Amino acid sequence: DFTMTLYLRHYWKDERLSFPSTTNKSMTFDGRLVKKIWVPDVFFVHSKRSFIHDTTTDNIMLRVFPDGHVLYSMRITVTAMCNMDFSRFPLDSQTCSLELESYAYTDEDLMLYWKNGNESLKTDEKISLSQFLIQKFHTTSRLAFYSSTGWYNRLYINFTLHRHIFFFLLQTYFPATLMVMLSWVSFWIDRRAVPARVSLGITTVLTMSTIITGVNASMPRVSYIKAVDIYLWVSFVFVFLSVLEYAAVNYLTTVQERKERKLRERFPCTCGIPHSKTMMLDGNYSESDANSLAGYTRNQMVPEEEKQEKIVVHLAMSNESNLSRKRGLKGHVGLRIIQNTHAIDKYSRLIFPGTYIFFNVIYWSVFS
Repeated sequence: DFTMTLYLRHYWKDERLSFPSTTNKSMTFDGRLVKKIWVPDVFFVHSKRSFIHDTTTDNIMLRVFPDGHVLYSMRITVTAMCNMDFSRFPLDSQTCSLELESYAYTDEDLMLYWKNGNESLKTDEKISLSQFLIQKFHTTSRLAFYSSTGWYNRLYINFTLHRHIFFFLLQTYFPATLMVMLSWVSFWIDRRAVPARVSLGITTVLTMSTIITGVNASMPRVSYIKAVDIYLWVSFVFVFLSVLEYAAVNYLTTVQERKERKLRERFPCTCGIPHSKTMMLDGNYSESDANSLAGYTRNQMVPEEEKQEKIVVHLAMSNESNLSRKRGLKGHVGLRIIQNTHAIDKYSRLIFPGTYIFFNVIYWSVFS
């Protein structure tokens, strides 16, 4: 809907109202004379509510010239319907029209036309709207047909409204973008910090849901997708995917740790050392721990009756195999880097921002 306050002025000639005058001056009357003469029965098509201002009296003026020309003016506020297309909201422009037509007289009885074309419209230069920019006014006229009564002249006041985008940038687009960027912070948090990453992901998802609900609450319930819906739901998908990304990281980490645990149970590495010098070694020992056994001889490290059984452990701890062990350890570390779930976070740090920037470029180039 739109509401417009206007001065509606009718011009016509009625020779029955002519009068002799030596000065050729017009005579002005108020609304009381209007009820006693003929006036056009113009009404607003598609209006929902309209009224003539009556403070302090009816805002009606009647001016009669000596040759019978009449000026009939009234101050009216009308609320009319405007068919709007919100598919590009809030980056949209709307064209609305106020339509005037005679209610009783067809085009054979009454001809309506604009007196001076587009110059018939005089607008206040200081007029401004909080949400729209009025780009232009222009007039048109055409015939309207009713099957039961006939053809009527219809006049149009057309105007174009361009929506201001800055309000929606502050209230919708910037918060949504910040929530998406905030969800990327979890990619830099250690994967073992489960409470931190989960709470961050859930917070951003709930905040995006609140933004979407707030925007839709102030919009008409249309059955098609708006431009702001595309932006908000794509942002919501990015936030949701960041939560799923950590779920994948956590799951793959658990699977990897389970495999390593089974591998250690299948191939235990226990070095027999006399007295209380028994040491349990796994795949995470450092080189200093391994070198600390270099002082032990074969006899000290492995009893005679267990030599045959512990020969593999003894060879793994010998000084001669340190170089090969280092090479094998390097290959093992390289394999762990490839299989490490940290790689998902590393890739996400590049893929998520890059994809979101690409989406913004496409979005603003299409809808701007």
